[in-house]
Amino acid sequence: MIRAVAFDIGKVLLDFDYLLLTRKMAPQTQWSEAKLNDYLNQSPLLARYESGELSSSEFFELIQRETGFMGSETEFAALFEDIFTPIAGMIDIHRQIAQSGIPTFTFSNTNEMAVRYISRTYDFWPMFNGHVLSYEVGALKPEAKIYEALEELSDLYGEEIIYLDDRSENCAAGSERGWQVCCHQDVESSRRFLSNVGELSLT
Repeated sequence: MIRAVAFDIGKVLLDFDYLLLTRKMAPQTQWSEAKLNDYLNQSPLLARYESGELSSSEFFELIQRETGFMGSETEFAALFEDIFTPIAGMIDIHRQIAQSGIPTFTFSNTNEMAVRYISRTYDFWPMFNGHVLSYEVGALKPEAKIYEALEELSDLYGEEIIYLDDRSENCAAGSERGWQVCCHQDVESSRRFLSNVGELSLT
């Protein structure tokens, strides 16, 4: 029986593009757009921030020191947050599931700046029953600790959990725990998966 649905955020509910950040940020640094993109996008520094090892201020101070960024932390946060585009079809699928009464959870490798922006910008955020976020848990998918955190928060295990994520290594870790996993590629395939496996009536 399906008891809950867990959604990754990036590339599932919201698309994101670090080039939007680096294009605006580069003129205020000593680096090129390409070098900034390599530095920020899926870098060890970003992993340290998203695992909770660095606070937002520490993350900013490291970037400022290494790139020569001339703006304030507030200005950097505004640039760093503004990289998202909603995936309307997936947001609508989540709305239908939440309104059906099935508990839903975010389950994401993310950071404080991003969550601060998403939570005040998108009305889907308070519709979730809970949030399992890497920087709060202190672990990144596919580490076991963050999967355990979702099980503990939901008090659900194995096939009771449906899980959607775009990254194969994260999907594999969920499958190993017996979760019913959809490795998200596009809105329609995820809709079919949820309709079939979850026996959900989605339009």
